[in-house]
Amino acid sequence: MLQGMKMIVTGAASGIGEAIVKLSLQEGAEVIACDLDGPRLEELRAELDSDKLYTYRLDVSNYVEVEAFFGYIQQEHVDVSGLVNNAGIYLGRSLLEYTPEEIDRVMDINIKGYVYCSQGFGRLLLERKRQGVILNMSSLSGQEGSSDAVYGLTKAAVLGLTKSCAMNFAPYIRVNAVAPTMTSTPMMDHIPAWRQQEYREHQLTPEPLLAEDIAGTVTFMLSSRARAYTGATFDINNGCYLR
Repeated sequence: MLQGMKMIVTGAASGIGEAIVKLSLQEGAEVIACDLDGPRLEELRAELDSDKLYTYRLDVSNYVEVEAFFGYIQQEHVDVSGLVNNAGIYLGRSLLEYTPEEIDRVMDINIKGYVYCSQGFGRLLLERKRQGVILNMSSLSGQEGSSDAVYGLTKAAVLGLTKSCAMNFAPYIRVNAVAPTMTSTPMMDHIPAWRQQEYREHQLTPEPLLAEDIAGTVTFMLSSRARAYTGATFDINNGCYLR
């Protein structure tokens, strides 16, 4: 499905990002996997042992680092055509407990990181009038609200960014988002038990949502089979919330 595509995945060292990297490689893509966790990236490269996998330690919240990364991309991977903005953090706490430093950290990674990477990717492709696709990782929390208000607002912002970039980058770059519900990844450990129960009670299908399920939708959205979709958000929530 992704034969001939070269793509960037942020937050690639674990969870949903790792699943996207693995499935994308299986589907024939070349992947530049980025994460702040350098040692885990090296473990992933050793585990997958693929000549189509490249790794790059990157703090998406640091503009200077992102700028340097796209300088590297321009030199080594100028044929890149896909970007998955996936890097994010979730602290799972009440707004009343947040410190100013924690608010900045969540917003820097979950919002600015997406903006910086979309900007770098957009400049690279639009200057050359090349076709490409961006997939942004949002969340059900950005649509229905979150027990962690700061996280919820960042994921709502991602939806706005998706629509605006779809307009600004047309007709060359398609831009879409996915909005998963609670997914079986390490991040779920931070979701309060009462909120996990609430999600489960609303689900129409009982099977837990896995990172691999998200990866399946992401790879479809990156492929030419999804060429008619842009500015769209795909709900992946087991029927948890119907619109």
